Amino acid sequence: MTRNIELAVVMPVYNEEASIEAVVTEWVQELNRLGISFVLLAINDGSKDGSGVVLQRLAERYPGCVTPVEKRNAGHGLACRTGYFLAVERGAPWTFQVDSDGQCDPRFLSSFWSCRDQADSIFGERKTRDDGRSRTLLSTACRIGTFLFCGIDLKDANVPYRLMRTSALKEALARIPDDFYMHNIALTLALKRDFSLRWKYVPIHFRERRGGTGNYNFKRMAGLGWELLLNLHKIRR
Repeated sequence: MTRNIELAVVMPVYNEEASIEAVVTEWVQELNRLGISFVLLAINDGSKDGSGVVLQRLAERYPGCVTPVEKRNAGHGLACRTGYFLAVERGAPWTFQVDSDGQCDPRFLSSFWSCRDQADSIFGERKTRDDGRSRTLLSTACRIGTFLFCGIDLKDANVPYRLMRTSALKEALARIPDDFYMHNIALTLALKRDFSLRWKYVPIHFRERRGGTGNYNFKRMAGLGWELLLNLHKIRR
């Protein structure tokens, strides 16, 4: 029998064998410390290393709290989408998304959780970060580009630290095509276009990744960014 949960945590995973055990453990500890009833959905996006094996071990260590989900590799955005729909199916009133590389610090979670009575979408805003100037510039370019193309300031549009009322998430997902690659940015726009939603931004610090190798290529990301801008019109109002 599925237990009642307050929060579904969506965590996409790709080739994070070196760090995923420590990352999941610190999140489970913080969620338990805050007394939140949760399930952590670890979406293994076709990892080529031993990430899947580690996730199965974590599921045995934290039964009912950590649920590995295996899928073919399709990229971070579509892994998030898989997790979002599973969160909706679980029926938790709140959905929270973070990444699996250790850059998201659990110590900010309490600030997000305490805002949930005043907001429907609570997003982190990376005020400081340890992952390099190029990533900061890329986030800035994304903010400017999406504003010019859609006329809405999405702030930190791709931030992987977001708490959303699941009912609002469900409605936003219905407006995004299934194959939209950069799903986190598309979701931010879909949520922003719902003017009935209450928003809150929480300043966060973004750490350096804990281990492994980031799947980051500036030229490739620039190309994906341009493709994103050309396809924003596909997100239904």
